[in-house]
Amino acid sequence: MSVLSDINETLEPLGIPLETGAFKGQAPDKYIVVVPMADSFELHADNTPGCDIQEARISLYAKGSYTKDKNLIVRALIGADFTITDRRYIGYETETGYFHYNVDVAKHYEMEE
Repeated sequence: MSVLSDINETLEPLGIPLETGAFKGQAPDKYIVVVPMADSFELHADNTPGCDIQEARISLYAKGSYTKDKNLIVRALIGADFTITDRRYIGYETETGYFHYNVDVAKHYEMEE
């Protein structure tokens, strides 16, 4: 299990094109880019991690209002047991005409035996 595959599975029903790392090709009027940020071990016992925490940044790019899509993304993530660690409006990109909004998430995975 990985945070990237879980994000893809969670957000796919929203119908917003999604890619990992960077959007390739001609970008549509709205799209999502997911970037992995960190992996950490938590809940140590006997020098063995009991939990793997994986974090990623979800960037929404939209020409026009992004608010409805941002809210759909946040609700979907919360419903799929993601921890939202930050939400932030990044700004309007005058060169491209996109509004940019980030949602940072973390997901806890129990270590497999």
